[in-house]
Amino acid sequence: MVGVMALIEREGRLLLERRSDCGRWGMVGGAVEVDEPLGEALRREVREETGLSVSSSELFCVFSDPSKIVAYPDGNVVRVISFAYRVSVEDFSDLRRSPESLDLAFFSREEIEELDVIETGRPVLAAYFSGARGPVVLE
Repeated sequence: MVGVMALIEREGRLLLERRSDCGRWGMVGGAVEVDEPLGEALRREVREETGLSVSSSELFCVFSDPSKIVAYPDGNVVRVISFAYRVSVEDFSDLRRSPESLDLAFFSREEIEELDVIETGRPVLAAYFSGARGPVVLE
């Protein structure tokens, strides 16, 4: 599975969603459709999951660790390769959660360290908070 993740920051805090499929926190994002360019998938996922419109994006990292296998509650098991982008949005007034989310919230680095974050998001967040400049390849 190829996925996209959005690193959306406001006032030094990062937007995360608490997912309805597992109850854990992660970055906004999701699967890239077979016939879909990465940028289009990123804009679609951000719009679907938050109501926000992407004004610009920059590739931050590619996460390709072959040990990252995800088993979903519906029985699907996939290896994930993710492209994480720094994302700017036009306006935060349209922020709203989708049925895929139990909650959307902005968190500081310290607050994120205390959250139950999905495994595939942890290395991306660690690289992001380390001050790394993209693109970074996490294997």
